[in-house]
Amino acid sequence: MLVVVYAFEKFRSYLIMNKSIVYTDHSALKYLFAKKDAKARLLRWVLLLLEFDFKVIDTKGAENLTADHLSRLENPYKDVLENKNINEHFPLETLGVISRKKNPWFADYANFHAGNFIIKGMSTQQKRKFFKDVKHYFWDDLYLFRTCADQIIRRCVHGQEAIDILKACHEGPTGGHHSANLTARKVFDDGFYWPTIYKDAHELVKNCDLCQRQGKISQRDEMPQNSIQVCEIFDVWGIDFMGPFPSSRGNKYILVAIDNLSKWVEAKALPTNDARVVVKFLKYLFARFGTPRAIISDRGTHLCNEKFAKVMSKYGVTHRRATAYHPQTSGQVEVSNRGLKHILERTVRENRASWSDRLDDALWAFRTPYKTLIGCIPYKLVYGKPCHLPIELEHRAY
Repeated sequence: MLVVVYAFEKFRSYLIMNKSIVYTDHSALKYLFAKKDAKARLLRWVLLLLEFDFKVIDTKGAENLTADHLSRLENPYKDVLENKNINEHFPLETLGVISRKKNPWFADYANFHAGNFIIKGMSTQQKRKFFKDVKHYFWDDLYLFRTCADQIIRRCVHGQEAIDILKACHEGPTGGHHSANLTARKVFDDGFYWPTIYKDAHELVKNCDLCQRQGKISQRDEMPQNSIQVCEIFDVWGIDFMGPFPSSRGNKYILVAIDNLSKWVEAKALPTNDARVVVKFLKYLFARFGTPRAIISDRGTHLCNEKFAKVMSKYGVTHRRATAYHPQTSGQVEVSNRGLKHILERTVRENRASWSDRLDDALWAFRTPYKTLIGCIPYKLVYGKPCHLPIELEHRAY
């Protein structure tokens, strides 16, 4: 039994959330979970194994040759281990108590829900606050969850796990090196919670070398924007070119399009910036999101030509052009260009020629942070559901 517990703890990262089979000649192991009135030590082992999805198959030693041979090898430490006594002290009323050198911030809440254990010596005021706060937490499947003020359930994390989650949301493939507030909001959207999340996010961004090198845009440098009346989602698109950049797999330009209502961004790496590639990109855009009412662009020759005008006339789309006297007309796409460029600058790093490979990750990072203007993330507004990121599956957010 102890060998099974040790093996599952040793290879936990490989076995968790996967089905496993244990071949053993110890047939009693199959009935362990149904055993009643077991000793405290066995109960502790059962609690550890409940986290895994496995079944036990009784196999004779003659058929399980490798394990049978290893069990018969001589143990050089036999005399040392035999002289040590196993600590049997494990009171039933404290089975769920978290005992560590440095307890997590939610230890008191977890102990209460897991084993109905309350710390002794609290004053009346402390007890009143404790019972007021503890009703927002619940224990499920070896994890503590909190029902937050927005009525969304999030898993409580602490320590190194919290730092890993914060780093993944800031500098991971879908991070984008956003500001501290956007990074913290992304952690909330992924389903995690701890009290000092905003403080930790500001500290992380302050110590991020790439963020400090790039700096941030002051309000003086931001392009002023005027409101554009939009009736429905995907009714009005802004379109513009970025580049030229260093050649990456033959591509030197990025064609960017943004929906003015949802702030959803589409981008494509292209080798040239002529009318042919623009028309091809527009047909892809129309086939995926439907025909818009208007498209806004600047007065570049690649966007103001006969081929472009024919496509606009064919699909019945109005083409609105910005002027040098009023560049705010295409202000949203210009801001999107700047945002994509900054994400690429912080993720490409030394190999500048790999920016086209990073473009999809940059788009993912651009579509998933919280937008104050629409009150949610663009992904949720477009698809009607939150975007599940790899960090949620890795740290079991649900």
